[in-house]
Amino acid sequence: MAEHFDVIIVGAGLSGIGAACHLTTHCPEKSFAILEGRDVSGGTWDLFRYPGVRSDSDMYTLGYRFRPWRDPKAIADGPSILNYIRDTAIEYGVDKAIRYSHRVRGASWSSSEARWTVEVETGGNGEKGTGRHGDAGTGKDGDAGMGRHGDAGTGRDGDERWQDGSEIGDLRSETRQLTCNFLFLCTGYYDYENGYTPEWRGVEKFRGTLVHPQKWPDDLDYANKRIVVIGSGATAITLVPALAERAAHVTMLQRSPSYIVMRPSEDIVANAFRRCLPDRAAYLLTRWKNVLLTTFFYNLARKRPKVFKRMVAKGVRRHLGNGYDSKHFTPPYNPWDQRLCIAPDADFFRSIRDGRVSVVTDHIETFTEDGLLLKSGQQLDADIIVTATGLQLKLISGMQLVVDGRPVNLSKTLVYKGMMFSDVPNLAFAIGYTNASWTLKCDLTSEYVCRVLNHMDHHGYEVCTPRLNDPDIKEEPVIDFNSGYVLRALPMLPSQGSKMPWRLHQNYMKDLRMLRYGRVDDSMEFESVEHKRQISPTAGG
Repeated sequence: MAEHFDVIIVGAGLSGIGAACHLTTHCPEKSFAILEGRDVSGGTWDLFRYPGVRSDSDMYTLGYRFRPWRDPKAIADGPSILNYIRDTAIEYGVDKAIRYSHRVRGASWSSSEARWTVEVETGGNGEKGTGRHGDAGTGKDGDAGMGRHGDAGTGRDGDERWQDGSEIGDLRSETRQLTCNFLFLCTGYYDYENGYTPEWRGVEKFRGTLVHPQKWPDDLDYANKRIVVIGSGATAITLVPALAERAAHVTMLQRSPSYIVMRPSEDIVANAFRRCLPDRAAYLLTRWKNVLLTTFFYNLARKRPKVFKRMVAKGVRRHLGNGYDSKHFTPPYNPWDQRLCIAPDADFFRSIRDGRVSVVTDHIETFTEDGLLLKSGQQLDADIIVTATGLQLKLISGMQLVVDGRPVNLSKTLVYKGMMFSDVPNLAFAIGYTNASWTLKCDLTSEYVCRVLNHMDHHGYEVCTPRLNDPDIKEEPVIDFNSGYVLRALPMLPSQGSKMPWRLHQNYMKDLRMLRYGRVDDSMEFESVEHKRQISPTAGG
């Protein structure tokens, strides 16, 4: 018989750990497990290991609402963020609920049983676990359930055996089923296995090292090497100054520029608050300060793009002087058509000013034995070429959803309140903002899921399903963003609606009103399977 939970959370990254903490706090009677496909927690912040990896949002908004960020640095490095996530999991006790090496392949909903059956591939990684592994998902009966049979990913005790005594080589992959009343997908938005790499001519000719940041080798020695970084997005802007500290020279090759703004790595106002106020009060004030400032500058960029462009250009000129070539820093699109890039303490500009970094705006004609030949005829010699060319968007980790025997085509659904799919029962997903910190939205999503679960318990319902019953609502693209990874995936994504609650605002204040304080029954159908009672949805608008 399949092991059953009230809630299954998929993903033990920033949003999955946050979701579990919210469940523990607001729904303490619910049993839950966190299924993590890798053998460690942390998601993005464990996966990415390239030099200089850091946040491009401040940690007062990227951090959880319920647990203050206490480090003086607001723009934090990857290892510090990873420690914050894992420390939060330990503090709230949800690390015990993580089941490592549990790769969810699909989930099937049965209306007659009012539950999801989750298909999970377990084990088979044979890799060393880190953190407090060996603890199982917690159930109402409190069983530990740890062992070799997929109940928990186990860590190592410092020798060649797992904590249950089995040899590492004995572990085999197997498929098993778990069931739950509610499925909460916290898998992020991109493909963890592979980044995006365009097809270029002559790649096989290159005699040097070719690497994508998502697969950065631990043993790559780039000291005193000539490096070309292809790309101009957030990863490139992060990676280039970090590489320049040891490389002979770094060239950033871009087809078109990005908007790059300087931001201090430490928030002096936040640090002042911390000196004179209790931790939580200082954190809350700083969080709201940054939310309001981010919202103001985003609205300025969208409503007065020329003004914002002048502000960005002035910042570049201040750090590079009047002699810089503006074509390398003047994007052909408006601000926030693509995400802005952050240069903490102007590190990117400083590396250019110091002569350690060059920027080239051109297109690749072909790879050569010694580097790249550009369409302009310029040759870029390189020992290492880094393809910082982006991610591959992969919503809900590519898993197949089935409702009563019928596969769900996500591209035919509408997104409800930025977290559920139309006509898909008892399922939510966590995804952050494109124009602000990821966790701001994920925290609200988790709060709302807890509100819905408590509402169902209070009224005796087992099923909640978003239903589109307003004929005046029109379908629109789910993301108003022209970044490459979005455009490539847009045909596979769900749509949004033209009105609430089917519209994505990308606005924290609007979402706060809707998700923390708004109704839970607007365009939501609740059912009691046991008593065959049903409450009809009210049209959203």
